[in-house]
Amino acid sequence: MQAAVFTGANRPLELETLEVDEPRAGEVRVRMLASGICHSDLHVVEGEWPEDPPIVLGHEGFGEVEAVGDAVAGVAAGDRVVLSWYAPCGMCDRCLEGRPWICQRSSSDDHLMSDGTARLRRSGGEAVRSYLGVGSFGERAVVAAAAAVPVPPELPAEVGALIGCGVTTGVGAVVNTARVEPGSSAVVIGCGGVGLSVVLGLALAGADPIIAVDLHDEKLDMARDLGATHAVRGGEGAGADVAAIIPGGPDHVFEAIGLVPTIEWGLSIMPKGGTLTLVGMTPSGQHVRIDPLDFSSAGKTLLGCTYGSSRPGADFPRLARLHLAGRLPIDRMITGRTGLDGVNDAFDLMRRGEGARTVIVY
Repeated sequence: MQAAVFTGANRPLELETLEVDEPRAGEVRVRMLASGICHSDLHVVEGEWPEDPPIVLGHEGFGEVEAVGDAVAGVAAGDRVVLSWYAPCGMCDRCLEGRPWICQRSSSDDHLMSDGTARLRRSGGEAVRSYLGVGSFGERAVVAAAAAVPVPPELPAEVGALIGCGVTTGVGAVVNTARVEPGSSAVVIGCGGVGLSVVLGLALAGADPIIAVDLHDEKLDMARDLGATHAVRGGEGAGADVAAIIPGGPDHVFEAIGLVPTIEWGLSIMPKGGTLTLVGMTPSGQHVRIDPLDFSSAGKTLLGCTYGSSRPGADFPRLARLHLAGRLPIDRMITGRTGLDGVNDAFDLMRRGEGARTVIVY
């Protein structure tokens, strides 16, 4: 198969032909149909999240199951599946508590299968890992059966790919992590793919007003189209603009970029009793300044959100049904489509802050 391989920080991904092993017990092989291109992949490319090559990047995947290994139940050849980039073990304390998004034993962070090995290799036999156990920048992938979640077959492949990460993260941040109630006021900082998904989640939850903040007019227009009631241009006057719309301050702030200055700005606009949810992922080693006396005395809340606090087996099909019912217009977030050979150009768009989500269509 063809795949886009990470060979070192600050280098373009390289297209290579790789060999794919057969799935072992508890695994399935998937023919990829679409993959989103997420900022988490760019963090690796730019060395902000240090990783050892070679790795097939990509973790927003959607495909069709080609083969299943032994001891696999709940998914079969021919199923169309959204891929979860955090395959839970199902047995640790966190999984048993119903919080698989922080599974204590998942091998996904090591980009390996549960037995500690890889299923991709170069022609000379060198193992190639799959990013977060998915590697959706390749035409095929072998993944844990728990990471392959069947969805209705009529779901468009491009939409399914985005459910695999950005949409689940953004919508889940609203409904699972922050548990936003109808009528709550909210500010969304950053309107890339994840931020726009937060806007979708807020509209779904009945929040009002919903203020989108970004530096790019194109993204603010998209946020309005997806349910934001107000759009504020980022910069020195943004705080005053937000205060004019919500004089008492927002009930919820969602930071969806992953930058220290925007996180600290989010903290600065929180009123007493407000909640800031961190959805964007920063580079490694960053630190944010917090005044603990102000934070405690004002009864503020700071929430960390990974993967939208989701349970993929339940949440992926639910999000798919909401899209098919017209209540979650995920397709409007797609601003570009490309083949596998266009992945580096898509990263350039992301670096410039242009567009929302580019999707690789196989």
